[in-house]
Amino acid sequence: MWGRNLPGGLGWNDILHEAIARVLDGSRPWPADVPILAFLSGVMRSICNDYWRRARLEQRLLVSRDDPDQRSWPGEEGDEVPDPERVLAAAQTLANVYRLFEDDPLALKIIAGLADGLAAREICKVNGISELDYDTTRRRMRRALLRDQRNWSK
Repeated sequence: MWGRNLPGGLGWNDILHEAIARVLDGSRPWPADVPILAFLSGVMRSICNDYWRRARLEQRLLVSRDDPDQRSWPGEEGDEVPDPERVLAAAQTLANVYRLFEDDPLALKIIAGLADGLAAREICKVNGISELDYDTTRRRMRRALLRDQRNWSK
């Protein structure tokens, strides 16, 4: 389902072959306790998400905000101006995320890389971060965000 209409005319069989290749070359290690079909499905979903992310990034690079004929970013509905309440909520959430990780320079580097649309490997390469440090920091960030979300919902 998430592989429909992939950019570049890629089909599900291309994604499956890419997933198998990544498993075989060791870039996506298969945990022994995970069924192979579930694991390959997750790898395929990840590959599709990566293709969509790159396509969105390329679209953004091709579209200029100064162009009066282009009032919306790719993927936005219509030519409407974003709702001011949504813009404010997004700005407050983003400020909260930066506040939450203000004392964690590695987390801030990862956030900046994600905001720029970089993949994990690219973030590691640009910032000189090992994959282990990246994974560890992402887990720490996820836990902090979940804790913070629980505090907000009280």
